Amino acid sequence: MLEQVEGSRAVADVVARCRPQVVAAYPISPQTHIVEALSDRVRAGDLQDCTYLMVESELGALSACIGASVVGSRAYTATASQGLLYMAEALPNVSGLGLPIVMTVANRAIGAPINIWNDHSDVMSQRDCGWIQLFASSNQEAVDLHVQAFVIAERTSIPVMVCMDGFVLTHAVEEIDVPDQQAVDSFLPPFVPRQVLDPDEPITIGSMVGPDTFTEVKYLAAADQLAALEVIDEVADDFRASFARESGGLVRGYRSDDAAIVIVSLGSVHGSICDAVDGLRSEGLAVGALAVTCFRPWPEGQVTSALARATTVIVVEKAFSMGSGSIVGNDVRLALADLGATVFTAVAGLGGRPVTADIIRRLVADVRDGELEADVLHFIDVDRSVVARELAERRPARAGREAIR
Repeated sequence: MLEQVEGSRAVADVVARCRPQVVAAYPISPQTHIVEALSDRVRAGDLQDCTYLMVESELGALSACIGASVVGSRAYTATASQGLLYMAEALPNVSGLGLPIVMTVANRAIGAPINIWNDHSDVMSQRDCGWIQLFASSNQEAVDLHVQAFVIAERTSIPVMVCMDGFVLTHAVEEIDVPDQQAVDSFLPPFVPRQVLDPDEPITIGSMVGPDTFTEVKYLAAADQLAALEVIDEVADDFRASFARESGGLVRGYRSDDAAIVIVSLGSVHGSICDAVDGLRSEGLAVGALAVTCFRPWPEGQVTSALARATTVIVVEKAFSMGSGSIVGNDVRLALADLGATVFTAVAGLGGRPVTADIIRRLVADVRDGELEADVLHFIDVDRSVVARELAERRPARAGREAIR
């Protein structure tokens, strides 16, 4: 049933209906409302048979989830930004142990300088830690992805991050259909762990692996990630059949079947891009959009297929690799290596700067007019006068250092 609700509260509601047995939490904006709401539900008795752990840090939260998961409990946590970085030591332990933990990442910039608003620099810094990463393009999809995430994690024994843009989604109040308890119970079966630490039947989990077998362990982990692509697609199909709406999966196109220009993105910016696409279509331009829901594992085949008819691809991303360049754009280029499409990459929305439909329209115009160079990372909506002044002031110091070398 549709109700006016804040994105964070809706996520808390649906996570509660997924019946986690342990929730370990440490608050950090903009994720705080999610764990606060779950705490309220546990205290009020609405979320039964659940232990809520208030820990001393984000590392403590994930470590508590590890302990809960290895003894057979369905475990959940949430974090953002520096909190995710504080978990970095434990993130590959979770995936390496095959623990089906689900975590919400309320995407937020990482500092310095301190910034509490949205971009994707936090989760991109951990893109190779072995977790499945699903990106919500709307609050409805954020809700739906959490139900699917528990199913995916428990079928694959791979942990899942559900990424929702901080403030843009977490604090937005809108109409959302939060599935009721019966619907979630019908879709998500009770948790049956594949491995359990039991004093009566002792086993070893997480033992040391030497050079003689470590490569094979990592090979198998990579194979499991790629195999998860099929599971993610299957769960999305099952969700559509059960809830009568499209949500989740690997990629989703918007007016892209006949598009010569396709704009690729992750997260909530897809909404602004779709608005821009509608405006450009009304002007007779064959423009479409592609939302990548599953970023890790990378759905290369599905991206290739979705973009096969495009001659120009524009990747809009909310993070970049410092000293290297594009992140999502490079994956897209690899997927299109044999197709001949021209790929442009643009960074937008860093630190919460708005990405409007007008900005996307100007970006498309710049590409069509030859104002942007392909295969180069572009920063759009940047104040060139500020950048030029700062670069001019730094050149003498840089020259001095080069002279010393």
